[in-house]
Amino acid sequence: MSNAVNNSTSAQKLLHLVKTNLTLRIFIGMILGIVIGYCIQLSYDDSGDLILTALGISFSFKGFFVEGIFELGGTIFINSLRMLVVPLVFVSLVCGVSGLSDPSKMGRLGGKSVLLYILTTGIAITIALIAALIIKPGVGFQRPEEISYVVNEAPGLVEVVINMFTSNPIASLAEGNMLQIIIFSIVFGIAITKAGDSGKKIQNAFEAANEVIMQIVNIVMNLAPYGVFFLMARLGATIDLGDLTYIGKYFFLVLAVLVLHAVVTFPILLATLARLNPFILFYKMRELAVFAFSSSSSAATLPITMATARSKLGVKKSVASFTIPLGATINMDGTAIMQGVATVFIAQAYGIDLTTSQLLMVVLTATLASIGTAGVPGVGLIMLAMVLQQVGLPVEGIALIIGIDRLLDMTRTVVNVTGDCTVACIVAKSENELDESVYNDRSL
Repeated sequence: MSNAVNNSTSAQKLLHLVKTNLTLRIFIGMILGIVIGYCIQLSYDDSGDLILTALGISFSFKGFFVEGIFELGGTIFINSLRMLVVPLVFVSLVCGVSGLSDPSKMGRLGGKSVLLYILTTGIAITIALIAALIIKPGVGFQRPEEISYVVNEAPGLVEVVINMFTSNPIASLAEGNMLQIIIFSIVFGIAITKAGDSGKKIQNAFEAANEVIMQIVNIVMNLAPYGVFFLMARLGATIDLGDLTYIGKYFFLVLAVLVLHAVVTFPILLATLARLNPFILFYKMRELAVFAFSSSSSAATLPITMATARSKLGVKKSVASFTIPLGATINMDGTAIMQGVATVFIAQAYGIDLTTSQLLMVVLTATLASIGTAGVPGVGLIMLAMVLQQVGLPVEGIALIIGIDRLLDMTRTVVNVTGDCTVACIVAKSENELDESVYNDRSL
């Protein structure tokens, strides 16, 4: 009798933990999604689907589950996140800028943030190149004879700079052009501070709107376990593990460098520049990491990144509202790592030896391109094409790695948002805008 009571109590405690622990629920949703999705894929016949027919009615597993329920649930969840990005960035950035007592502080925030993002990107691609030159993932690789890849042309430098300044802020908000939104928000916030009493009324309205938007973020976060389940189920049902075995050495090398950069570079910067315990940051980012992994998009994850930086890491709104959106736009450490390994892999696959000057050019091009191509659709592959062209490698080599890029993209996004939060904490600490009691509170 006693054992039965103890077992019942344990079950109740476990059920209570699952209900109250959002991280655990998200993780369960992710694992269940991958398992169920892959089981559905295993049930397919040679036609790539499982069709059951009864009483003259055909039922397609792929059509009903993968292209139906999973696609519907996952798309609604991602759209719900993206729905918040533009209003959150605009409102929070206007609030942050208009609340600055020292106007020159914005220049310091921008300078520190951009410098740190460039630094981490440069470190990322340097580590990737060194690792690839040591491991040699492309040596002995048997590439197919006929491969092709058509890359979108990257915009020129003048065009990039011009496109940062909008001629129509409403259109920029509607299109989600993040750099244009950031610049317009800064100008709008500065104007509020100079408008006296009228500006104060507008600032109060934006502060109220910001609180409402953060409540919407909380609502979406509570729906996350279901959204993550649908996204992972669709991935599990469509992933081709044949691509992984075909190019596994490249895949695992990129994965290893991504993990190395996240658990070594960021903690060193955080501990050295801000005197903060990096393990606390990793612990508090557990929910955000699952969001980022599932969505595979820094932009879509931005609302959760902002909420994590402010409520769990103690970064004040004036800093978080600027550094986080900027990081989601120009911080591409994960992409830089992919480019470094992919460049060496493609060179080795084609039997081309890269000189020291070419390797330095890869570092320079990839680091600067992370800012120069910010906001361009398909930015990762465009940046890789730019790097390959710069050092004289065949662009069609990109076709060799596309098959598994989706899996790596998910991990790259986790690295990117980790970098965003790291930089936000470092900049906030340097500006005395970090609440260390909140940062060190492990109950949050």
